[in-house]
Amino acid sequence: MSQKEKNKTPPELDDQLEEAAAKEAAEEPAEAEAGATDPLMDELEALKDQAARQEEKYLRLAAEYDNFRKRTAKEKEAIWNDAKADAALAFLPVYDNLERALKQETADEAYKKGVEMTLTELVKILDALGVKPFGEAGEIFDPQRHNAVMHIEDESLGENVIAEVFQTGFAHGDKVIRFAMVKVAN
Repeated sequence: MSQKEKNKTPPELDDQLEEAAAKEAAEEPAEAEAGATDPLMDELEALKDQAARQEEKYLRLAAEYDNFRKRTAKEKEAIWNDAKADAALAFLPVYDNLERALKQETADEAYKKGVEMTLTELVKILDALGVKPFGEAGEIFDPQRHNAVMHIEDESLGENVIAEVFQTGFAHGDKVIRFAMVKVAN
């Protein structure tokens, strides 16, 4: 017999060898599961953990960006409001001078009318900026808004009532730009 014929196996033997190889292959995963973990499963778990960490990192970054955006918008609004308050504060001496000019007696009615119109326009501009005057006689004294420079004893007025206003106060929203200088009854 030739060498080739010796190496040839009968078909029945080939079928038996294939069945044995299939059984062996089926038993190997069972043995691997029983004794040691599959390296592919370990790698899969490691990749799942890495993906979870990356997702958490992404969510934290997105939340941090959202907080930054909100904080920046709030700071921008605060800067804008402070700038309006500072601009209004620069015009308050003009308001005071116009108010004093109106209190003076004059024979020229056209002059007085012009000062009134100028003061009215200034008040409109301040109002458009959100700056409101406060501090009228008869109001209740509030130490967070009024500066008491004098006290009087007057039974006709109640306690802590403003008797006279020396200088009008101004506020932008809740922020006091200038305190009202007042005389308070005790």
